[in-house]
Amino acid sequence: MKAIAITQPGAPDVLQLIERPDPQAGVGECLIAVEAYGINRPDVLQRKGAYPPPAGASDLPGLEVAGRIAAGDAQALAEAGFKIGDAVCALVAGGGYAELCVAPVAQCLPVPAGWTMGEVASLPETFFTVWSNVFERAQLREGESILIHGGSSGIGVTAIQLAKAFGARVLVTVGSAEKAAACLELGADVAINYREQDFVAETKQATGGKGVDVILDMVAGDYVARNIECLADDGRVVIIAVQGGTKAGFDAGQVLRRRLTVSGSTLRPRSLAFKAGIARALRQKVWPLLEARRIRPVIYRELAADRAAEAHALMESGEHVGKIVLSWAKE
Repeated sequence: MKAIAITQPGAPDVLQLIERPDPQAGVGECLIAVEAYGINRPDVLQRKGAYPPPAGASDLPGLEVAGRIAAGDAQALAEAGFKIGDAVCALVAGGGYAELCVAPVAQCLPVPAGWTMGEVASLPETFFTVWSNVFERAQLREGESILIHGGSSGIGVTAIQLAKAFGARVLVTVGSAEKAAACLELGADVAINYREQDFVAETKQATGGKGVDVILDMVAGDYVARNIECLADDGRVVIIAVQGGTKAGFDAGQVLRRRLTVSGSTLRPRSLAFKAGIARALRQKVWPLLEARRIRPVIYRELAADRAAEAHALMESGEHVGKIVLSWAKE
């Protein structure tokens, strides 16, 4: 098979098209003939040597794919309602940048009617992450409010749409007027340009001084203390990345007095059982919304599969709104 490998830690040009032996599906797994795959921030970190794959995972980057089931554990497929030839998308722990990818059957989801493989390849990583952190960990409920940092990112555009679909009021931070407009179009109620506005003051003003119930944060660093200021009593902040650094100082007294919750998680090393639970919830509660087009994939650019280096450079530029995907069928 053809694959995109990290030849050594470094800049985007270390991603090179190579040939590898075809992988084989084991017990509880299926082999997907990949038609498209998504780019995610952890792929960039892995390329730089800062995020090694978990034990037993492929050394090839790539956490989400879409394609057709080419082979697999017949019993596991039948129990999940799949068969050879079915169109699926899947969350994987690695190996997505390839023509063939092994995925746990329990982490596969059917392709929603009407969406292209390129569009569907953009779904698993962000939808699994948002569902796990916003709805399971932070317990966002109908009628509550959420502040989403990085509202125009792949995670952000997913979180906006899901939070709105389940009845929340949505505030986002973004870095430009154009990104603010894009988030408002997706359904955000308030868009704060952090380059020109103080997001703490703007959040307080937008909530009548109360603060938000939930914050989804991929920055950390000095944002943690500012997040505490933005939270309503009994508020919850979930940290899912540390783009602003790992060190944070904040007023722990506020956490005690106002019953705040500061937590975090990373999805990639979690167990199959944990991820399978998310997949079941998505299939039951979110996939019908995709079928009905109440929520949608947001694709910034779709490139040919061998242009992974260009895709990584584009992601690092920060200009994108939504997801960047690559397709083996695209010229």
